[in-house]
Amino acid sequence: MFVLHKMATSPSSSLCSFSLFLSKPSSLPLLKPPLLSLHSPPLKRFISTASELQHDTPARRRTLLGSPYTKTSPLLSLSTAAIATESATVSRDDTAENEETEKLVLPTNDSSEKLLRIRHTCAHVMAMAVQKLYPEAKVTIGPWIENGFYYDFDMDPLTDKDLKRIKKEMDRIIGRNLPLAREDVSRDEAQRRIMAVNEPYKMEILESIKEDPITIYHIGDEWWDLCAGPHVESTGNINRKAVELESVAGAYWRGDEKKPMLQRIYGTAWENEDQLKAYLHFKEEAKRRDHRRLGQDLDLFSIQDEAGGGLVFWHPKGAVIRHIIEDSWKKTHIEHGYDLLYTPHVAKADLWKISGHLDFYRENMFDQMKIEDEQYQLRPMNCPYHILVYKRKLNSYRDFPIRVAELGTVYRYELSGSLHGLFRVRGFTQDDAHIFCLEDQIKDEIRGVLDLTEEILLQFGFRRYEVNLSTRPEKSVGHDDIWEKATSALRDALDDKGWSFQIDEGGGAFYGPKIDLKIEDALGRKWQCSTIQVDFNLPQRFDVTYVDSNTEKKRPIMIHRAVLGSLERFFGVLIEHYAGDFPLWLSPVQVRILPVTDTQLEYCKEVINKLKGNGIRAEVCQGERLPKLIRNAEKQKIPLMAVVGPKEAETQTVTIRSRFSGEVGTIEIDDFISRIKSAIERRTSL
Repeated sequence: MFVLHKMATSPSSSLCSFSLFLSKPSSLPLLKPPLLSLHSPPLKRFISTASELQHDTPARRRTLLGSPYTKTSPLLSLSTAAIATESATVSRDDTAENEETEKLVLPTNDSSEKLLRIRHTCAHVMAMAVQKLYPEAKVTIGPWIENGFYYDFDMDPLTDKDLKRIKKEMDRIIGRNLPLAREDVSRDEAQRRIMAVNEPYKMEILESIKEDPITIYHIGDEWWDLCAGPHVESTGNINRKAVELESVAGAYWRGDEKKPMLQRIYGTAWENEDQLKAYLHFKEEAKRRDHRRLGQDLDLFSIQDEAGGGLVFWHPKGAVIRHIIEDSWKKTHIEHGYDLLYTPHVAKADLWKISGHLDFYRENMFDQMKIEDEQYQLRPMNCPYHILVYKRKLNSYRDFPIRVAELGTVYRYELSGSLHGLFRVRGFTQDDAHIFCLEDQIKDEIRGVLDLTEEILLQFGFRRYEVNLSTRPEKSVGHDDIWEKATSALRDALDDKGWSFQIDEGGGAFYGPKIDLKIEDALGRKWQCSTIQVDFNLPQRFDVTYVDSNTEKKRPIMIHRAVLGSLERFFGVLIEHYAGDFPLWLSPVQVRILPVTDTQLEYCKEVINKLKGNGIRAEVCQGERLPKLIRNAEKQKIPLMAVVGPKEAETQTVTIRSRFSGEVGTIEIDDFISRIKSAIERRTSL
């Protein structure tokens, strides 16, 4: 359950922040930073629980409209598990004293069966409306999803004007208060009815349904569909003012690019108008934070058509942030006892045969290349390379644990339609690491990874997340006893850490149990980043061994783990988390010097040299009137502006304006440098 808080603070405040709070915050681990304060995303800030992707689940497959048992591909969606709350605030360190709170709960499909039924019925109503307006349209499937519903149609391309027509027809159907009735029919009868209305996709869906009888839902006596339910009792139970059609997109039938391209209409539905307004506000805020737009506006990165889709170009400012991330990552890993590696981007195809990737992952790998009569392959993963490094010599039980880590670039074949900014690319750098250890070391090593994960995530301002422990699936490799030991070790490490977690029974990989961690951003969306996986498979495939105390060869335990996931995706999350308004320590340009006239340029150069000499990232901007220079710096989200006029040049000072706390005042250069260095060290704003 999620609660809207509207907070009134100082009336003199000019900044606006938004906060989403859990009604039960104990359900997520809250990490307390070791520093006095961490920079929070400025202007508009959200805290909630939500998810980045609406994943396919058995429950969803059983209730897909038109196909109770058909899989659909994951959908990228905004979370609406919580709602934005507006508050005025002067600085990041303001407390929540004198809060005036209004509570508004936004339900989810899991928390409200009423909402789920509304969304499911809206998909039916939309399909009925489409076929009334466009009789030649063929229906396929249409499930409820995280924030609403969609339906796929085989028809001519639709426009925004068409969506308005469809919504009006939906309103009429809702206003007629037509009953929804379930009917069980035989397979033969279902087939006869589908043939009578000439719906070929429904016939294909019927063939995929294994259970009898076949269930059909009717809207009045005018329209019906194959469906397992559930629905509202009548269309009048839907608030037409709480329903909106959002967009239309192309989608291949069954997700197969060789099959027809369909028209997918997305809609959102809520129990009342207030919930819809809150969702739309949330959606608008997410749009404002879109990393693809901000990446272009702030000149951080690009994806060049001339080079190909899904290949990221890091621009100078984005590269600065990447450099900071990498340096921090390396430093933390070395402190935690990891050895750093660099390994090749290609390898002989035989290596991927041994690892099993060619058998189970070929569709996600690029084609092989022939070099001197041998086949080579771009790497899709780093694991086999780290194993080869381990096997370069004979290891003793006394050498364990062995920890190796690499920022390794990998390449995955992705269809162009699935590419999405930095979140879905074809080449990316994983923060990959592997631990080789003994069975009785698993718990301590997992606990160490949890500590390291906490330390790194806190550095970037992520304090809330969701933790899942996934156990042995039906099909797996490895003996029962080692599965039990490994799973218990993961559970005990989480308990020792004091983190609450959910058990995903049977959700582990075939090669071992795992812990997955989703970080929560400022909008409350959850992003899968960190993972810890025990692997019983690769050590066996590569015959990885060590010599025990009896000089016998034994097989060690191998642990895969990543904290950030990939640098590209994590950078995208960072951009959206901070809305491009990076904290002072992370900002690619920390200070911009603004001369009032060109006569101060010589002094500005002296200031720049002093700042850079103290490791502060600074630049001079000139050529415009001061008000425009300030506006440009604001647009570029520069944390600190140092205005230099005749008085400042004469007194060897600068007048400071902070993006986070407004006017700081006129201060001496050395004092300015000292304050910046102190704020960077404490990772706070100035």
